[in-house]
Amino acid sequence: MVAAMLAAFAVGIGKYGGDDGARVAAVVTIAAIGLLAGMAVHCDRLRRMRERKQGNIEIAARLDRLDDAAIPLALSREVRPQDALARIDAVSDEVRRLREVAEGVYGLEALFDGAGRLVWISPSIHRITGRTPAECLAAPDAIAFLVHESDRNYCLRMARKVAEGPPANFEMRLMRADGRICWVACHWRRLGDDSTHPAGLRMSAEDIQARKETEYKLLETVTELRRAQALRERYLARSNDERQRLSALLNVIRLGILFMDRDHRVLYYNRAMLSIWGFAPDENLIGMRDVVLQSRVVALLEQPEAYFEHIAGVLQMHGVSEAHEISLRDGRIVTDVSTVVESAEGQRWIGRVWIYEDVTEERKIARKMVELAERDPLTNLFNRRRFHEELNRLLAEATRHEVHVGLIAIDLDGFKPINDEFGHQAGDAVLVGLARAVGGVIRRNEMFFRLGGDEFGVLVPDAEERDLCELARRILEVIDTQRFEFEGRSTSLTASLGIALFPQHADNPEQLIAVADQAMYCSKNRGRDRWTLAGSEAHESDRMASSESDEPICRGD
Repeated sequence: MVAAMLAAFAVGIGKYGGDDGARVAAVVTIAAIGLLAGMAVHCDRLRRMRERKQGNIEIAARLDRLDDAAIPLALSREVRPQDALARIDAVSDEVRRLREVAEGVYGLEALFDGAGRLVWISPSIHRITGRTPAECLAAPDAIAFLVHESDRNYCLRMARKVAEGPPANFEMRLMRADGRICWVACHWRRLGDDSTHPAGLRMSAEDIQARKETEYKLLETVTELRRAQALRERYLARSNDERQRLSALLNVIRLGILFMDRDHRVLYYNRAMLSIWGFAPDENLIGMRDVVLQSRVVALLEQPEAYFEHIAGVLQMHGVSEAHEISLRDGRIVTDVSTVVESAEGQRWIGRVWIYEDVTEERKIARKMVELAERDPLTNLFNRRRFHEELNRLLAEATRHEVHVGLIAIDLDGFKPINDEFGHQAGDAVLVGLARAVGGVIRRNEMFFRLGGDEFGVLVPDAEERDLCELARRILEVIDTQRFEFEGRSTSLTASLGIALFPQHADNPEQLIAVADQAMYCSKNRGRDRWTLAGSEAHESDRMASSESDEPICRGD
């Protein structure tokens, strides 16, 4: 009101006082403007006091700087009134905008005095923690009130370092009103230009909770991946160990093992497989196709075409193949067995496995066992067991083909005295010598047997009576020519032979043996060293001739 009255007074002087009145009016007007400016400054100071009470020290400091600019303006007489008012309005607008910016900032802003007390905090604290600025300012210790206990000491240490040194950036956790935590990235720096005694600290913080949650999820994912990787490595190590154990096992067994995949390429083999098929121990067959592998072993096969035909047949099967014998040119015998390897789900097959076994020694042992079971150990002639087997077989074939089978029964004359006088070793020598000598006159299709003791037999397939008599004569001749020396003395012996013909003299094996035996005894009774052809009336029960009509026909040299 005073300013208005002075302005009216100045106008009156200017209107009625002439030039001097105009100068006086201008001075009065300037004085009025200065008074108005002073009053504006005073009002602003009152407002600053209220804002300091609310803790907005930053805006108050800005207003202090505005005071420094406004006071010279009020005292300057050269500033035009309209310019002064415009600058005051600009300052007021700037203050209003600063307040709007401070209250609307999205991130967290806080100011601490030199003692570390919170003097102002932006309203965004409510969005981040759920607490109002008033609650934070009312707290005795704002850091203890807002910062998580695990980060509290670290935050205090960093604040002290910033007060004495350069700014610092770090992350910490704030406590929300609902008990949850919220991660923020902080930037602390000093306020004021005096580095020795700073006016306070400013903290700018950004909510990084979403980033931290993402990091935690990524960390959990990485941890899970590492755990899975560790499990995979563990299982892989176990698998490798199992594979090594299995490989060691497969390499020490005698069976050759070969795995082929679906594309007919070698997937695995063991050492026995290389040895059986003549490969070098360090030969690498992995990835080799089956046709190439076959070409590598064809030179070893006695009958390559037959073996490859066998393989083609096996490849058409899905079950376990029968054991197949493969004869090699070096005399070895190898068997193979194969089957399809199915997947774990059983929906498809993943390859084929071949098992090879060198059975050469087994076959030799088997033949040896057969020989021991079928041959006389002293003379190496077929024994009585083999005699009966061959007799049954020859008679069955003779029946089918309507041919004859001849049997010559041989019994040595004078063998027992040699055994008694010179011992069993001498007797064995006689038997071995006679077996070798008589065997020399036996043809390839004829079979010579030792039936026991000093008894022998000869089976002749597809025989005629004349051929049997001729063979009997040759046998007697070779026996008569044998001489043996024991204890400086020379000795010899003869034989009695009986001849029977199937089906002329008998129609079954037992009867044929009996008839030949009867004819042999006839030769002994007629003076020995001769052969006798059985008569057509002889039968199994006739060990000796009982009547003239049943007496065998006796013939000699």
